[in-house]
Amino acid sequence: MKTYTIKEISELFHLPASTLRYYEDMGILPQVERTASGQRVYTEDHVGRLKAVCCFKRAGVTISDISRYFLLEDDKFTHIDDILLLLAKNKASMEAKIEQLSADLTHINEKLAYYGAIKKAIEEKRELPSWKDYMD
Repeated sequence: MKTYTIKEISELFHLPASTLRYYEDMGILPQVERTASGQRVYTEDHVGRLKAVCCFKRAGVTISDISRYFLLEDDKFTHIDDILLLLAKNKASMEAKIEQLSADLTHINEKLAYYGAIKKAIEEKRELPSWKDYMD
């Protein structure tokens, strides 16, 4: 089985070692073995869990909810409804963020088109465009 040092995991996930130690303290990264000299040894199981953690973090899931998710997952058959509820809540939050980002991207694209048209009008010595012509 492949193992990783804290430095390798840190580089793989672009996380500081202090964050990995924090996740371990919070129980999010359980069962991190140590070498005789005390160095942490991470496994593929930790890599899989960190992929989920990073996904959740990017989605805006709180550390508290991430920790709760993994506690529930330890006995998933008993807590299946709680797991589904937690994931559904976070899915809805993500969908709202995506919708807002999409609207923001539309606005940025309108601004790009407007200011691009201003630049072109200046270069061609034409009348400047009106912002209202570029609003959605």
